[in-house]
Amino acid sequence: MCPVKDVRIPKYPECWESCGSCASGEIFVQSVLVSVGERVARDDTLIVLETGKVALELPCPDDGEIVEVCVEENDPVDEGDLIVRVNTG
Repeated sequence: MCPVKDVRIPKYPECWESCGSCASGEIFVQSVLVSVGERVARDDTLIVLETGKVALELPCPDDGEIVEVCVEENDPVDEGDLIVRVNTG
């Protein structure tokens, strides 16, 4: 098993399309809270997304070390986009 894990933007909730209460317009990176070489623990917040009406924190799925950060603040993002790569080995 490869010790480097890709962390991606998760699937958006189906309700975003129908009700419009959460997402309004473009979704972008509000803040990046990690950097290359940093040790992270499972559930540490990696980035915060801004949806237009709410901010969403995206957690790290595993303990490890950040080996690549693929987004910057104010970057527009979409479902499935690569956020960071974490060495979990």
